[in-house]
Amino acid sequence: MESIYLEHANITYQNLDKAIHFFQAAFPDFKKRAEGLTNQNNKWIHLGNDQTYIALQQASTDKEYVRDYLSAGINHLGFVVKDIQAIAERLSAAGYQRDYPKQEEEFRIREYYLDSEGHEYEFVQYLSEKPEEKNKY
Repeated sequence: MESIYLEHANITYQNLDKAIHFFQAAFPDFKKRAEGLTNQNNKWIHLGNDQTYIALQQASTDKEYVRDYLSAGINHLGFVVKDIQAIAERLSAAGYQRDYPKQEEEFRIREYYLDSEGHEYEFVQYLSEKPEEKNKY
């Protein structure tokens, strides 16, 4: 069977430096993989590790991002992590706010954080390797 995984996500930000700060606070192993300019002369950077990365791009307009779980669009991205407590401590220490209270369930712990522009990110630590337990809702 083919193994499928998300290689990267491409996200446009008003403030690229603040976006980089958020991801490096969450994932200290994320390093600059590449950077350059778009055809519109906007700065971009690929930030990640050897397996995955986030493609960050500077916005051309002042249009604000809207995430309301009612409109079409991406509501959040979820990352599987090994130590959710460490990520929560780093993000909180860096000044980022939880979007929901910590969710502790039988086979997983989840935390939701907002970056400086209101993008929501879910971090989940699974407490089981069994698919039937990990996927129990």
